Amino acid sequence: MLKIINWAYVLQIFLSAAAALIAITVHEVSHGYVAYLMGDMTAKQDGRLSLNPLKHLDWIGALCLIFFHIGWAKPVPINPYMFKNRKKGIIYVSLAGPASNFLLAILSMIVMCFLYPASSMSIGTVGIIFYSFLLSLSAVNIGLGIFNLIPIPPLDGSKVLAQFLPLKAKIAYLKFERYGGLLLFLLIYFGRLSEYLNIALNFVFNHLYQFISGVIL
Repeated sequence: MLKIINWAYVLQIFLSAAAALIAITVHEVSHGYVAYLMGDMTAKQDGRLSLNPLKHLDWIGALCLIFFHIGWAKPVPINPYMFKNRKKGIIYVSLAGPASNFLLAILSMIVMCFLYPASSMSIGTVGIIFYSFLLSLSAVNIGLGIFNLIPIPPLDGSKVLAQFLPLKAKIAYLKFERYGGLLLFLLIYFGRLSEYLNIALNFVFNHLYQFISGVIL
């Protein structure tokens, strides 16, 4: 017996994939651009200030972002020794990625609020698809922003936390980076990290959307 294709599910995967590509591109370009503003030309010279998603794509991280709203991109090369102020440079560059994702989520929600009637069938198929895309774009960006703020190397949150540690603790903490990816995988696959992140994502999304809709509507 032939299985009936669930086109609604296929469309949602496509919309989530498009949202993921936008989110990781904005995230990585923001890292590179802030590094450029702080005096480091590495990302620019490496061609990573491009809005071409393929420049920043890590396929495994992108697939995780599409299906679980938890993922990563190919890190932008940064040389902190080129920063005018090394400590501030690392903090600003590290926070630039998550901040850009939260900003993009807010912008998406603002458009969603103006298109609130898109939640009904009266606005037509195209309107519903665009509304669903904005919904995915908001969720993916919030998920990516929250995930990268976790203080586990090599995520952005760890680089910020390291700047406030004593030198010996900082060195030991950053050495842990080589094992951080494995730890994150274990926490996601065997632990309950994805569950907690989804709780955080829903909390931030709901409260942020309620606030924005309350201001606009």
